[in-house]
Amino acid sequence: MHKNGFTTTILHSDRRLSVEHGAVHKPIHTSSEFAYADARELAAVFQGKAGFTYGRQGTPTTTALEAKITQMEGGAATVSFATGMASLAAVFSTLLRKGDHLLSSQYVFGNTNSLLGTLIELGIEITYVDPTDLDQVRAALQPNTRMVFTETIANPGTQVADLAGIGELCRERNLVYVIDNTLTSPWLFQGRSAGASLVMNSLSKYISGHGDALGGTITDTGLYDWASYPNIYDSYRKGPSTGWGLLQVKKKGLRDMGGTLSADSAHRIAIGAETLALRMAAHCSNALALAQMLDAHPGVTKVHYPGLPTHPQHERAAALFGGRFGGLLGIELADGIDCFDFLNHLQIVLNATHLGDTRSLALPAAHTIYYEMGPERRAQMGIADSLIRVSVGIEDQADLLHDFDQALQACMG
Repeated sequence: MHKNGFTTTILHSDRRLSVEHGAVHKPIHTSSEFAYADARELAAVFQGKAGFTYGRQGTPTTTALEAKITQMEGGAATVSFATGMASLAAVFSTLLRKGDHLLSSQYVFGNTNSLLGTLIELGIEITYVDPTDLDQVRAALQPNTRMVFTETIANPGTQVADLAGIGELCRERNLVYVIDNTLTSPWLFQGRSAGASLVMNSLSKYISGHGDALGGTITDTGLYDWASYPNIYDSYRKGPSTGWGLLQVKKKGLRDMGGTLSADSAHRIAIGAETLALRMAAHCSNALALAQMLDAHPGVTKVHYPGLPTHPQHERAAALFGGRFGGLLGIELADGIDCFDFLNHLQIVLNATHLGDTRSLALPAAHTIYYEMGPERRAQMGIADSLIRVSVGIEDQADLLHDFDQALQACMG
């Protein structure tokens, strides 16, 4: 039987769910409440039957988007949130308890690092390790370890975790394995392929792609049997045990904490997702060409990009991500070149935070998104003071290469 490809599946996802009036897109359902002619049916939905009760716990529009992400990840089910950070906060705060141990990559994104700091204050023990080295991960496990968390590609150092090795280790130890797939997107990598239990995608980035909506999702791959996980509340131990974890994340993260994705944002993200594969191909192609050019440029001392053969995890990245390496890179400027002067000389690239946009974006990482972390933690993450993070867009490649060259030439005198 023929299986449709990635883009075909996403393009036709809505209409195959019987969209109203023959529309090809799920409409924006703005209603906060949902009424039933039979009060017994309303009660049944509250008790677990599929349906809608109140917009905080989801709408037909967010449900349609969740179906798309589940298809992208090859998973079992997905829950959407207002942002990627809300997604991670929901996972950590609903599945971990005081006294539990979380093993995390030491290279996690600045805001995620801040969130983990909050968890420490709440009594959750956290150990940071280099996820590129499986031996370090194994050595850091403790009797109270419940969960292992890593990103696919670190931001902005581009370290590539030993995703498959960690997955096998988590399977052996029966640990919940959480992967942040934001930097790769499901087009380059599916967390399920490495044995992940849960996969987070920041929909604000590549999946939406146009810098016009915020959102995040948690996808359960269906690989973890939550019957053995001690932190599931009795009220959520209903039906097949493979769904208990995500049910708890949804009930606690949406119903109790209110991190709900709006129907309008869900619609924007769903439309953007239709061209994910086309955009990601351009992001990856442009990023590789730019990395190669900058790697040979006298104004640059180092380029961090997994697509370069000199990258420590180049072969691993090639195997994991199908010979493409994402759209984010870090560059360290030569001595004497001020990072702010360089950024101000760029004519196409925007001085802005965010990543995964159709437009190329750049910022001085140590002075902005990692400033609060302090110099000691930045050094541990390999973030030099001169490091420029670049999210490569889909502009014409020749224009991008020229823009970086002219900015460097201007700063070199």
